[in-house]
Amino acid sequence: MKQEAFSVSTVPTPSVILDRQKLIANCRRMAARAAGAGVKLRPHLKTAKSAEVAALATSGQFGGITVSTLAELRYFFEHGIRDMTYAVGITPGKMPVIEGFIEQGAVIRIVLDSAGMVDELAARESGFKGRVPVLIEIDCGGHRAGVAAEGVELLDIARRIAGVPGLVLDGVLTHAGHSYHAADAGAREAIAVAERDAAVLAAGRLREAGHACPTVSIGSTPTALTGIALDGVTEIRPGVYVFFDLAQAALGVCSPDDIAVSVVATVIGQHRAAGHLLIDAGALALSKDTSAGEFRQHVGYGLVCDLEGRLLDGMHVADAHQEHGFVRCSAGTIDFDRFPVGSRLRILPNHACMTVAPYPEYQVFESMDRPLVQWSKTTGW
Repeated sequence: MKQEAFSVSTVPTPSVILDRQKLIANCRRMAARAAGAGVKLRPHLKTAKSAEVAALATSGQFGGITVSTLAELRYFFEHGIRDMTYAVGITPGKMPVIEGFIEQGAVIRIVLDSAGMVDELAARESGFKGRVPVLIEIDCGGHRAGVAAEGVELLDIARRIAGVPGLVLDGVLTHAGHSYHAADAGAREAIAVAERDAAVLAAGRLREAGHACPTVSIGSTPTALTGIALDGVTEIRPGVYVFFDLAQAALGVCSPDDIAVSVVATVIGQHRAAGHLLIDAGALALSKDTSAGEFRQHVGYGLVCDLEGRLLDGMHVADAHQEHGFVRCSAGTIDFDRFPVGSRLRILPNHACMTVAPYPEYQVFESMDRPLVQWSKTTGW
Protein backbone atom coordinates (compact mmCIF):
# COMPACT_ATOMS: atom_id res chain seq x y z
CA MET A 1 0.00 0.00 0.00
CA LYS A 2 1.38 3.40 -0.95
CA GLN A 3 2.39 5.50 2.04
CA GLU A 4 0.59 8.80 2.46
CA ALA A 5 2.64 11.85 1.51
CA PHE A 6 2.93 14.08 4.57
CA SER A 7 4.04 17.66 5.03
CA VAL A 8 5.56 19.13 8.17
CA SER A 9 2.11 20.40 9.10
CA THR A 10 0.40 17.01 8.64
CA VAL A 11 2.98 14.39 9.62
CA PRO A 12 1.96 12.39 12.73
CA THR A 13 3.61 13.74 15.87
CA PRO A 14 6.07 13.30 17.34
CA SER A 15 8.17 12.73 14.22
CA VAL A 16 11.81 13.42 13.53
CA ILE A 17 12.29 15.49 10.37
CA LEU A 18 15.50 15.91 8.43
CA ASP A 19 16.54 18.87 6.30
CA ARG A 20 18.33 17.27 3.34
CA GLN A 21 20.06 20.47 2.25
CA LYS A 22 21.59 21.05 5.68
CA LEU A 23 22.62 17.40 5.82
CA ILE A 24 24.42 17.73 2.49
CA ALA A 25 26.17 20.92 3.61
CA ASN A 26 27.32 19.26 6.83
CA CYS A 27 28.65 16.22 4.94
CA ARG A 28 30.53 18.44 2.50
CA ARG A 29 32.09 20.40 5.33
CA MET A 30 33.56 17.27 6.93
CA ALA A 31 34.62 15.84 3.58
CA ALA A 32 36.52 19.05 2.87
CA ARG A 33 38.18 18.86 6.27
CA ALA A 34 39.34 15.27 5.67
CA ALA A 35 40.61 16.08 2.19
CA GLY A 36 42.46 19.16 3.44
CA ALA A 37 44.12 17.13 6.20
CA GLY A 38 45.03 14.28 3.83
CA VAL A 39 43.14 11.60 5.77
CA LYS A 40 40.32 9.18 5.01
CA LEU A 41 36.84 9.91 6.31
CA ARG A 42 35.18 6.90 7.93
CA PRO A 43 31.91 8.41 9.21
CA HIS A 44 30.41 7.00 12.39
CA LEU A 45 26.88 6.03 11.40
CA LYS A 46 25.73 5.39 14.97
CA THR A 47 24.29 8.90 14.80
CA ALA A 48 22.08 8.51 11.74
CA LYS A 49 21.71 4.71 11.48
CA SER A 50 20.46 5.30 7.92
CA ALA A 51 21.57 3.97 4.54
CA GLU A 52 20.42 7.13 2.78
CA VAL A 53 22.49 9.28 5.13
CA ALA A 54 25.42 6.89 4.72
CA ALA A 55 25.27 7.36 0.94
CA LEU A 56 25.70 11.12 1.37
CA ALA A 57 28.32 10.85 4.12
CA THR A 58 30.47 8.45 2.09
CA SER A 59 30.01 10.20 -1.25
CA GLY A 60 33.45 10.83 -2.73
CA GLN A 61 35.09 8.86 0.08
CA PHE A 62 36.60 5.36 0.14
CA GLY A 63 33.33 3.88 1.37
CA GLY A 64 34.19 2.63 4.86
CA ILE A 65 32.04 3.45 7.87
CA THR A 66 32.00 3.02 11.64
CA VAL A 67 29.21 1.35 13.62
CA SER A 68 28.45 0.71 17.28
CA THR A 69 25.90 -2.12 17.29
CA LEU A 70 25.43 -5.46 15.58
CA ALA A 71 22.06 -4.19 14.37
CA GLU A 72 23.86 -1.35 12.56
CA LEU A 73 26.42 -3.75 11.16
CA ARG A 74 23.70 -6.03 9.80
CA TYR A 75 21.61 -3.16 8.42
CA PHE A 76 24.51 -1.50 6.58
CA PHE A 77 25.75 -4.83 5.24
CA GLU A 78 22.28 -5.47 3.82
CA HIS A 79 22.49 -2.04 2.18
CA GLY A 80 25.74 -2.87 0.41
CA ILE A 81 28.47 -1.54 2.71
CA ARG A 82 31.37 -3.98 3.10
CA ASP A 83 34.03 -2.04 5.06
CA MET A 84 33.12 -1.40 8.68
CA THR A 85 34.79 -0.80 12.02
CA TYR A 86 32.78 -2.14 14.95
CA ALA A 87 33.98 0.52 17.37
CA VAL A 88 32.80 -0.97 20.66
CA GLY A 89 34.99 -3.23 22.75
CA ILE A 90 34.57 -6.78 21.49
CA THR A 91 33.43 -9.79 23.51
CA PRO A 92 33.55 -13.42 22.35
CA GLY A 93 29.76 -13.73 22.21
CA LYS A 94 29.57 -11.18 19.39
CA MET A 95 32.14 -12.84 17.18
CA PRO A 96 29.82 -15.35 15.43
CA VAL A 97 27.73 -12.53 13.97
CA ILE A 98 30.80 -10.56 12.91
CA GLU A 99 32.50 -13.60 11.37
CA GLY A 100 29.31 -14.44 9.53
CA PHE A 101 29.56 -11.17 7.65
CA ILE A 102 33.30 -11.59 7.11
CA GLU A 103 32.55 -14.96 5.47
CA GLN A 104 30.18 -13.11 3.13
CA GLY A 105 32.92 -10.76 1.99
CA ALA A 106 32.88 -7.92 4.53
CA VAL A 107 35.98 -6.41 6.12
CA ILE A 108 35.08 -5.79 9.75
CA ARG A 109 37.59 -4.47 12.24
CA ILE A 110 37.10 -5.24 15.91
CA VAL A 111 38.38 -3.18 18.83
CA LEU A 112 39.90 -4.29 22.13
CA ASP A 113 42.07 -2.88 24.89
CA SER A 114 43.28 -5.80 26.99
CA ALA A 115 45.54 -8.81 26.65
CA GLY A 116 42.90 -10.78 28.53
CA MET A 117 40.38 -10.25 25.75
CA VAL A 118 42.88 -11.49 23.18
CA ASP A 119 43.24 -14.64 25.28
CA GLU A 120 39.47 -15.03 25.54
CA LEU A 121 39.08 -14.74 21.80
CA ALA A 122 41.89 -17.24 21.23
CA ALA A 123 40.24 -19.73 23.61
CA ARG A 124 36.94 -19.93 21.71
CA GLU A 125 36.12 -23.53 20.88
CA SER A 126 34.78 -22.55 17.46
CA GLY A 127 38.09 -20.98 16.46
CA PHE A 128 38.23 -18.29 13.77
CA LYS A 129 36.66 -18.32 10.34
CA GLY A 130 39.21 -16.37 8.34
CA ARG A 131 41.38 -13.50 9.56
CA VAL A 132 39.86 -10.80 11.75
CA PRO A 133 41.58 -7.37 11.77
CA VAL A 134 42.02 -5.83 15.23
CA LEU A 135 42.46 -2.23 16.36
CA ILE A 136 43.92 -1.58 19.81
CA GLU A 137 42.03 1.17 21.58
CA ILE A 138 44.13 4.00 23.02
CA ASP A 139 43.09 6.24 25.91
CA CYS A 140 43.80 9.81 24.80
CA GLY A 141 42.49 11.44 27.98
CA GLY A 142 38.80 10.62 28.22
CA HIS A 143 39.40 7.54 30.42
CA ARG A 144 36.37 5.69 29.08
CA ALA A 145 38.40 2.84 27.60
CA GLY A 146 41.76 2.12 26.05
CA VAL A 147 45.38 1.69 27.08
CA ALA A 148 48.01 4.37 27.49
CA ALA A 149 49.95 5.12 24.30
CA GLU A 150 53.20 5.05 26.26
CA GLY A 151 52.37 2.03 28.45
CA VAL A 152 53.72 -1.52 28.40
CA GLU A 153 50.25 -3.04 27.93
CA LEU A 154 50.09 -1.77 24.36
CA LEU A 155 53.01 -3.92 23.22
CA ASP A 156 51.82 -6.89 25.28
CA ILE A 157 48.45 -6.80 23.50
CA ALA A 158 50.19 -6.59 20.13
CA ARG A 159 52.36 -9.60 20.93
CA ARG A 160 49.30 -11.61 22.00
CA ILE A 161 47.46 -10.72 18.79
CA ALA A 162 50.46 -11.80 16.71
CA GLY A 163 50.30 -15.20 18.41
CA VAL A 164 46.67 -15.90 17.47
CA PRO A 165 46.31 -17.30 13.92
CA GLY A 166 42.78 -15.91 13.49
CA LEU A 167 43.68 -12.32 14.41
CA VAL A 168 45.76 -9.69 12.62
CA LEU A 169 46.81 -6.36 14.09
CA ASP A 170 45.48 -3.59 11.87
CA GLY A 171 46.39 -0.55 13.97
CA VAL A 172 45.18 1.76 16.70
CA LEU A 173 41.99 3.67 17.40
CA THR A 174 41.14 6.44 19.84
CA HIS A 175 38.21 8.72 20.56
CA ALA A 176 38.32 12.08 22.36
CA GLY A 177 34.82 11.93 23.80
CA HIS A 178 35.85 14.36 26.54
CA SER A 179 35.98 17.07 23.86
CA TYR A 180 32.22 17.36 24.38
CA HIS A 181 33.06 19.11 27.66
CA ALA A 182 35.66 21.53 26.29
CA ALA A 183 34.98 24.98 27.74
CA ASP A 184 36.24 26.93 24.72
CA ALA A 185 37.92 26.62 21.34
CA GLY A 186 41.37 26.57 22.93
CA ALA A 187 40.47 23.65 25.18
CA ARG A 188 38.92 21.80 22.25
CA GLU A 189 42.09 22.25 20.20
CA ALA A 190 44.28 21.04 23.08
CA ILE A 191 42.17 17.88 23.32
CA ALA A 192 42.42 17.41 19.55
CA VAL A 193 46.22 17.65 19.72
CA ALA A 194 46.33 15.13 22.56
CA GLU A 195 44.03 12.77 20.63
CA ARG A 196 46.22 12.91 17.54
CA ASP A 197 49.49 12.63 19.44
CA ALA A 198 48.32 9.63 21.49
CA ALA A 199 47.33 7.68 18.39
CA VAL A 200 50.49 8.59 16.48
CA LEU A 201 52.72 7.74 19.46
CA ALA A 202 51.05 4.36 19.92
CA ALA A 203 51.39 3.57 16.21
CA GLY A 204 55.06 4.54 16.24
CA ARG A 205 55.80 2.31 19.23
CA LEU A 206 54.08 -0.64 17.57
CA ARG A 207 56.09 -0.17 14.38
CA GLU A 208 59.35 0.16 16.30
CA ALA A 209 58.51 -3.18 17.96
CA GLY A 210 58.13 -4.80 14.53
CA HIS A 211 54.33 -4.74 14.20
CA ALA A 212 52.53 -3.47 11.12
CA CYS A 213 50.20 -0.60 11.95
CA PRO A 214 48.47 0.54 8.76
CA THR A 215 45.49 2.18 10.50
CA VAL A 216 45.78 5.19 12.82
CA SER A 217 42.19 6.15 13.53
CA ILE A 218 40.92 9.09 15.55
CA GLY A 219 37.47 10.50 15.88
CA SER A 220 35.02 12.98 17.38
CA THR A 221 33.24 15.81 15.66
CA PRO A 222 34.53 18.56 18.00
CA THR A 223 38.17 17.58 17.48
CA ALA A 224 37.87 16.76 13.78
CA LEU A 225 36.70 20.31 13.08
CA THR A 226 39.49 22.12 14.95
CA GLY A 227 41.70 22.40 11.87
CA ILE A 228 44.89 21.05 13.48
CA ALA A 229 47.39 19.18 11.31
CA LEU A 230 46.77 15.43 11.23
CA ASP A 231 50.23 14.18 10.27
CA GLY A 232 50.55 10.49 11.09
CA VAL A 233 46.79 9.90 11.18
CA THR A 234 45.20 7.78 8.46
CA GLU A 235 41.47 8.30 9.14
CA ILE A 236 38.91 10.24 11.16
CA ARG A 237 35.61 8.84 12.48
CA PRO A 238 33.29 11.74 13.40
CA GLY A 239 29.57 11.05 13.58
CA VAL A 240 27.23 13.72 14.85
CA TYR A 241 28.44 16.26 12.25
CA VAL A 242 25.95 14.88 9.72
CA PHE A 243 23.12 16.36 11.82
CA PHE A 244 24.82 18.58 14.43
CA ASP A 245 22.83 19.54 17.53
CA LEU A 246 22.59 22.07 20.34
CA ALA A 247 25.54 20.53 22.20
CA GLN A 248 27.79 21.07 19.18
CA ALA A 249 26.44 24.59 18.78
CA ALA A 250 27.20 25.30 22.44
CA LEU A 251 30.78 24.14 21.85
CA GLY A 252 31.10 26.52 18.91
CA VAL A 253 31.48 23.68 16.39
CA CYS A 254 28.40 24.79 14.43
CA SER A 255 25.52 27.23 14.68
CA PRO A 256 21.87 26.35 15.41
CA ASP A 257 21.18 27.07 11.73
CA ASP A 258 23.35 24.06 10.80
CA ILE A 259 21.23 21.59 12.78
CA ALA A 260 19.63 19.27 10.25
CA VAL A 261 17.22 17.32 12.48
CA SER A 262 14.33 18.40 14.67
CA VAL A 263 11.26 16.86 16.25
CA VAL A 264 7.82 18.02 15.17
CA ALA A 265 5.42 18.13 18.11
CA THR A 266 1.82 19.16 18.66
CA VAL A 267 0.60 21.46 21.44
CA ILE A 268 -1.74 19.25 23.48
CA GLY A 269 -2.45 21.58 26.37
CA GLN A 270 -2.01 24.99 27.96
CA HIS A 271 -1.45 25.53 31.65
CA ARG A 272 -1.72 29.29 31.89
CA ALA A 273 -1.47 29.38 35.66
CA ALA A 274 1.79 27.42 35.60
CA GLY A 275 3.04 29.29 32.51
CA HIS A 276 3.71 26.40 30.19
CA LEU A 277 2.51 24.64 27.07
CA LEU A 278 2.26 20.87 26.93
CA ILE A 279 3.46 19.09 23.79
CA ASP A 280 3.24 15.44 22.77
CA ALA A 281 7.02 15.05 22.61
CA GLY A 282 8.38 13.95 25.97
CA ALA A 283 11.43 12.13 27.24
CA LEU A 284 11.08 9.23 24.80
CA ALA A 285 10.69 11.51 21.79
CA LEU A 286 13.42 14.01 22.73
CA SER A 287 15.66 12.04 25.14
CA LYS A 288 16.58 13.45 28.54
CA ASP A 289 20.05 14.53 27.44
CA THR A 290 20.76 18.06 28.67
CA SER A 291 24.35 18.37 27.43
CA ALA A 292 23.93 21.80 25.83
CA GLY A 293 22.96 23.15 29.25
CA GLU A 294 26.54 22.68 30.40
CA PHE A 295 27.42 25.87 28.51
CA ARG A 296 24.13 27.69 28.02
CA GLN A 297 21.13 28.49 30.20
CA HIS A 298 17.51 27.83 29.34
CA VAL A 299 18.02 25.00 26.89
CA GLY A 300 16.37 22.23 28.91
CA TYR A 301 15.56 19.27 26.66
CA GLY A 302 15.63 21.29 23.45
CA LEU A 303 15.05 24.73 21.93
CA VAL A 304 11.71 25.49 20.29
CA CYS A 305 11.22 26.69 16.70
CA ASP A 306 8.21 27.46 14.59
CA LEU A 307 7.39 25.12 11.71
CA GLU A 308 9.67 27.10 9.40
CA GLY A 309 12.59 26.37 11.72
CA ARG A 310 12.92 29.86 13.20
CA LEU A 311 13.95 29.88 16.85
CA LEU A 312 11.29 31.30 19.17
CA ASP A 313 12.98 33.66 21.60
CA GLY A 314 13.47 32.05 25.00
CA MET A 315 11.19 29.08 24.35
CA HIS A 316 12.56 25.72 25.39
CA VAL A 317 11.43 22.33 26.67
CA ALA A 318 11.96 22.95 30.37
CA ASP A 319 10.77 19.55 31.60
CA ALA A 320 9.91 16.19 30.09
CA HIS A 321 7.86 13.27 31.30
CA GLN A 322 7.58 10.07 29.29
CA GLU A 323 5.15 11.42 26.66
CA HIS A 324 4.76 15.05 27.77
CA GLY A 325 7.05 18.01 27.16
CA PHE A 326 6.70 21.27 29.11
CA VAL A 327 7.47 24.34 27.01
CA ARG A 328 8.35 27.49 28.93
CA CYS A 329 9.73 30.86 27.92
CA SER A 330 12.77 32.35 29.65
CA ALA A 331 12.26 35.68 27.82
CA GLY A 332 8.88 36.35 29.44
CA THR A 333 5.42 34.85 29.50
CA ILE A 334 4.19 32.66 26.67
CA ASP A 335 1.76 34.19 24.21
CA PHE A 336 -0.81 31.43 24.66
CA ASP A 337 -3.07 32.82 21.94
CA ARG A 338 -0.26 32.26 19.43
CA PHE A 339 0.04 28.57 20.35
CA PRO A 340 -3.45 27.10 20.64
CA VAL A 341 -4.03 23.41 21.29
CA GLY A 342 -3.44 21.61 18.00
CA SER A 343 -0.75 23.98 16.75
CA ARG A 344 2.72 22.63 15.97
CA LEU A 345 6.29 23.35 16.97
CA ARG A 346 9.73 22.02 16.10
CA ILE A 347 12.27 21.07 18.77
CA LEU A 348 16.03 21.21 18.16
CA PRO A 349 17.79 18.37 20.04
CA ASN A 350 20.54 18.63 22.60
CA HIS A 351 22.19 15.43 21.41
CA ALA A 352 20.99 14.30 17.99
CA CYS A 353 22.27 10.73 18.38
CA MET A 354 20.11 10.18 21.46
CA THR A 355 17.04 11.93 20.08
CA VAL A 356 16.78 10.19 16.71
CA ALA A 357 17.72 6.68 17.90
CA PRO A 358 14.23 5.32 18.71
CA TYR A 359 12.46 6.60 15.60
CA PRO A 360 11.76 4.00 12.88
CA GLU A 361 12.39 6.41 9.99
CA TYR A 362 13.23 9.97 8.99
CA GLN A 363 10.76 12.36 7.43
CA VAL A 364 12.97 14.23 4.95
CA PHE A 365 12.34 17.53 3.22
CA GLU A 366 14.09 19.54 0.52
CA SER A 367 12.01 22.65 1.15
CA MET A 368 9.02 23.40 3.30
CA ASP A 369 6.63 23.52 0.32
CA ARG A 370 7.43 19.98 -0.83
CA PRO A 371 6.08 16.66 0.56
CA LEU A 372 8.18 14.74 3.05
CA VAL A 373 10.06 11.65 1.86
CA GLN A 374 10.68 8.70 4.18
CA TRP A 375 14.25 7.46 4.70
CA SER A 376 15.00 4.16 6.42
CA LYS A 377 17.01 3.64 9.58
CA THR A 378 17.78 0.89 12.02
CA THR A 379 17.14 0.73 15.76
CA GLY A 380 18.09 -1.52 18.64
CA TRP A 381 21.23 -3.56 19.18
